[in-house]
Amino acid sequence: MAMLSGSPDGDEELLTTINTTPLVDVMLVLLIIFLITIPAVTASIKVNLPHETQQPHVIKPESVVLTVNQKGTVFLNETRLDSQSDLKQKLQEIAGRRPQPELQILGDADTEFQEVGRVLNVVKSVGLKTVHFVTEPQGVSGS
Repeated sequence: MAMLSGSPDGDEELLTTINTTPLVDVMLVLLIIFLITIPAVTASIKVNLPHETQQPHVIKPESVVLTVNQKGTVFLNETRLDSQSDLKQKLQEIAGRRPQPELQILGDADTEFQEVGRVLNVVKSVGLKTVHFVTEPQGVSGS
């Protein structure tokens, strides 16, 4: 928007320049407001967070280890079990103990899932409550 400017001799001229002083003042005020509020937004309550630690799961002496090898053969504490009925009988004895020990299942990575699934069905049917799957930490190889 152009404004008319009066001169002392009576001639009027158009002012074609924009007065940017108010714009600069507004921008400086906004900059100051942002500089004041940013530290308040980024600052939070100081909390001492725990550090991540990966501790290997240690097999407790009261644990029972059930291993399923690559071929699907089942071992209970290094004793080979030849049939599902043997497995069920041994697990029923373990389930009857008080306190009930935890069962740790070590399944070979190359084992068919159905082999481990059959073992889990027997574990469920005898009523064992605490069952853990043992795995290796990432980056560790067994061979």
